[in-house]
Amino acid sequence: MTPNDVLRRLHSIFQWDDSQWVGMFAHAGLSVTPEQVESWLKEDEEDGFVPCLDVELASFLNGWIVENRGKKDGPQPVPEEQLTNNMIFKKIKIALNLKNDDLLYVYEWAGVELGGRELGPYFRKPGHKHYRPCPDEVLEQFFDGLEKKHDFDSSED
Repeated sequence: MTPNDVLRRLHSIFQWDDSQWVGMFAHAGLSVTPEQVESWLKEDEEDGFVPCLDVELASFLNGWIVENRGKKDGPQPVPEEQLTNNMIFKKIKIALNLKNDDLLYVYEWAGVELGGRELGPYFRKPGHKHYRPCPDEVLEQFFDGLEKKHDFDSSED
């Protein structure tokens, strides 16, 4: 998935306002304007669309982690210059404080039956014998389930 795709999916799920977007980037030390965020959220063929760089998405995800879990002691993570779906998935898992059972539950919301062993390889380090690259489809199904679950949880409030 492209960084813009990820930002659009997160926007559609969580409906953050401009100040929340800007604040999450700021948590990671990146100063952005609401107009920049708006240009990243546009569809590729829309006027004013601007591609989001991996390092910008990494900054956002790092800031989201800080927003939800607080700043950790010591040096802060440096945003990666290149992201993989595995890295994006892991950062979202951390930001939402999800455990493996929680992930399986989100996939159930998407109508996808998985076993715990099927997700583990996506969170391994590259080079580990059980590491497996995360395909776009797996990440998209995760977003589908997350959106359905979030909509349901929001309707109960």
